[in-house]
Amino acid sequence: MPSGLQPRIALVGDHDPAVTAHRAIPEALRLAAEACGASLTAEWIHTSALGTDAEPVLAGFDAIWLVPNSPYANTAGALSAIRVARESGRPFLGTCAGFQHAILEYAGTVWQLDPSRAAHAELDPDAPDPVIAPLACSLVEQQGRVRFAAGSRLAELYGADHAMEGYHCNYGLNPRYAERLESGALRATGWDDGGEVRAVELQNHPFFVATLFQPERAALDGRVPPLVRGFVVAACRAGEDVLG
Repeated sequence: MPSGLQPRIALVGDHDPAVTAHRAIPEALRLAAEACGASLTAEWIHTSALGTDAEPVLAGFDAIWLVPNSPYANTAGALSAIRVARESGRPFLGTCAGFQHAILEYAGTVWQLDPSRAAHAELDPDAPDPVIAPLACSLVEQQGRVRFAAGSRLAELYGADHAMEGYHCNYGLNPRYAERLESGALRATGWDDGGEVRAVELQNHPFFVATLFQPERAALDGRVPPLVRGFVVAACRAGEDVLG
């Protein structure tokens, strides 16, 4: 990795210092950058600053992280940021609410589900069959094992077939839609011990990973989160491409 390369990372979400993940993310990026000998800048982008086309705001960034803490002030802006990353090939990481909305964006744009199904139960509690639904058991401040698909980016980055990770969420993928993630470009690559989807990856994309768990929390214990390190490396590579 070339010395002095300094990719710009957009932290899309509504920053709140009281949110544990928001305190963890800058430290996770710092530790990951140090671990791979990189330097970076990260900027919080409030969802209210994004329009239905987020590209004008995000054009100068090498990578996009859709951060936890929903509902977002501007759901349409958050979804547009995901689409920008997905279609432009810019590295994307979505954690917790970022996972939920990555699936939500894909369900509406690629699966082309009708609005009653391409819905988030937190935002639309009356939706009859939302793709993002209440979890059977709350995962607020819980930990659990996540099993990784063989050959997945997650398995590669962690160097293992599973990891213990922390959560802070009440919503996740409606199990009725899990079969859709067995084929196609967006694939399930992480599951809990009960078989519920906890992570997805977009095939044929430089780096597009979304997890219901919050890997950034490891940084609060002084540990480099493997997924964040991989994201930073991808951001550096994207920066190299921009530099030519």
